[in-house]
Amino acid sequence: MLKVAVPNKGVLSEASISMLQEAGYSTRRDTKELHLIDEINQVEFFYLRPKDIATYVGKGTLDAGITGLDLMLDSDSEAEIVEDLEFGASTLSLAAPAESGRSISDFNGKRIATAYSNLTKDLLAKQGVSAELIKLDGAVENAVILGVADAVVDVVSTGNTLRRAGLEIIGEPLMRSTAQLISSPGKKDLASGLLRRLQGVLVARKYVIFDFDCPVELLDQASQITPGFESPTVSPLQDKNWVAVRALVLASQTNQKLDELQNLGAKAILVSEIHAARI
Repeated sequence: MLKVAVPNKGVLSEASISMLQEAGYSTRRDTKELHLIDEINQVEFFYLRPKDIATYVGKGTLDAGITGLDLMLDSDSEAEIVEDLEFGASTLSLAAPAESGRSISDFNGKRIATAYSNLTKDLLAKQGVSAELIKLDGAVENAVILGVADAVVDVVSTGNTLRRAGLEIIGEPLMRSTAQLISSPGKKDLASGLLRRLQGVLVARKYVIFDFDCPVELLDQASQITPGFESPTVSPLQDKNWVAVRALVLASQTNQKLDELQNLGAKAILVSEIHAARI
């Protein structure tokens, strides 16, 4: 039975559970539930602190897990990244009072508080900055107000929490992070079934299906608008002058493609969401 770690709280938790549900797995119904066995799919889920997941997976205690790229790199775990799951986007940024400096290099030799000490040290070193790192576990934005640090490095989604603490983001983000599917060292094959299902969810979220009727003489032009993957599916209609066309289209391009097809002369254009897919 595949053993998989899932974040039990935080911004990644709900999104991870939602994705697993879309992939056909059983998930917990109570936030206090920390262990669940999905007998049908032969998967055992463990709901753990997000920052501990890479450690458990890296040591081989668990076969796979979902965690943030920032947490994965900060853990110094030997776990391997299998797939970018494209949710939970955030940045790891340096923040300080506006008058403290305008660039990251201004904080060379300063005190910086962070919950990501390993990762912060490496990222600052790449920019030629050496600082005294003060490791805290949560609520690092208060470190400057309390006089513990001159600046903080923290995960930023909207920046509202930092601004409320009187801090501003300095320079460009040190790194960008999203949720990752990770596996134990050398065991990516064990997670192949899970990977295929999650990839199917990613495709289903990213694409929609276009169905429309098209005059035969305009088929080549319509196919350029909606080429699909290999090519669109084309079926004859009772009226030999028309064909039915079906193709996958990026969801982000839906309205643009609707306009183009309608302007071309296509009729009965329908757009359908995808529940699941394998490409």
